[in-house]
Amino acid sequence: MAFDTDIIILGAGPGGATASLVLGKLGYRCILIDKASFPRDKICGDALSGKVVDILRKIDPALVDRLALDDRHLPCWGLQFISPAGDVLEVPFRLDYKQRSASERAPGYIARRQDFDHFLLNEALAQGNADFRPGLSIRHIERIDGGFSVSPSQGPALTCRLLIAADGAHSVAAKALAGRELEPVHHSAAVRGYYTGVADLHPDHFIELHYLRDLVPGYFWIFPLPGGRANVGLGLRSDVIAKRRLDLKKVFQQTIENHPEFKRRFAHAEPEGPLRGFGLPLGSRKRSLSGDGYLLVGDAASLIDPFTGEGIGNAMISGSWAAKQAVAALEAGRSDAAFLQAYDQNVYRQLGDELMLSYQLQRLAAYPRLFNFVVRKASRNPVLKETISCMFEDLDMRERLRKPSFYLKLLFARS
Repeated sequence: MAFDTDIIILGAGPGGATASLVLGKLGYRCILIDKASFPRDKICGDALSGKVVDILRKIDPALVDRLALDDRHLPCWGLQFISPAGDVLEVPFRLDYKQRSASERAPGYIARRQDFDHFLLNEALAQGNADFRPGLSIRHIERIDGGFSVSPSQGPALTCRLLIAADGAHSVAAKALAGRELEPVHHSAAVRGYYTGVADLHPDHFIELHYLRDLVPGYFWIFPLPGGRANVGLGLRSDVIAKRRLDLKKVFQQTIENHPEFKRRFAHAEPEGPLRGFGLPLGSRKRSLSGDGYLLVGDAASLIDPFTGEGIGNAMISGSWAAKQAVAALEAGRSDAAFLQAYDQNVYRQLGDELMLSYQLQRLAAYPRLFNFVVRKASRNPVLKETISCMFEDLDMRERLRKPSFYLKLLFARS
């Protein structure tokens, strides 16, 4: 039968836009569908990690230059871990970052998803290969001979040979095709708000992760944004929320009103609109990412980092691999599950060990005394500080944090 297109991509966020961008670079067309019209807000922490910069550089180095020159993207040079006891471990993404030149590109950025997602989508559409259909939600997905029929909220059904599902945490495709259901122990919930006037933001735009005693293994965050604004929120694993019967919006308000440090820093801060909640399907369990004729990407594939909460970089990595696998499938004339398994293998080869290590670190963070001890010791020991500084980019360093011998060395290490 004749198909409307070989490839339909559901979702034009970072995962779907990256898949479209890579397909364009490889000379393949697609139909790209999203329920929203861009620019649109997306509830998130808004951090663009080194993974984001790296995947953009691999696709086209000019993308990083355009990202850096856009003043809606704030350069970020590090992060701060604040333990339940209030000890601060400042971790630059590069230890000599203060000696950087004026023209040097930052290792990470912070930008509203409204701005970054629109930037990335425009870069994808500039390839000229994508028929973009905004403002269409998906009502039904049906298997047909050799592919799929996708029924949008308006207009006729669209048919394709291959489906790339990047339609987010509440993915229609993941539920319909892969039978995905929410697993509270492998899922987090969070609330986020935008503020102006938060006091004492870091001059080099460090991200702040506050591991408050009542929130571990989750955390309270403050991410600086352009124009003196800040993305502020908190998140916690869903099973813990249910067990403690927490209302995250109330916990958020109580935190900024009653915690001595935040009460001072938010004394003159003003919210920009209400708090908004969202869910994060965590990559703390290995799952199937593909099946006959389809590939799951990003949040739809449950690839959010269990420790850091990062989702954008992992979505872009999986989107890139999905595009390459889709091209391989079309060229081989195969879209069966066995052939598409190469996609799962490539994604987990790049992200699998890291996700499992992050799950172990998430579990470690549930013990406030140990977390206090690690932060206090690491903040006083340059070697240990360097180890943790490399943690997010160097898997070998993260492996050290998992081993008991690391903590024995930490116990007896001298400053």
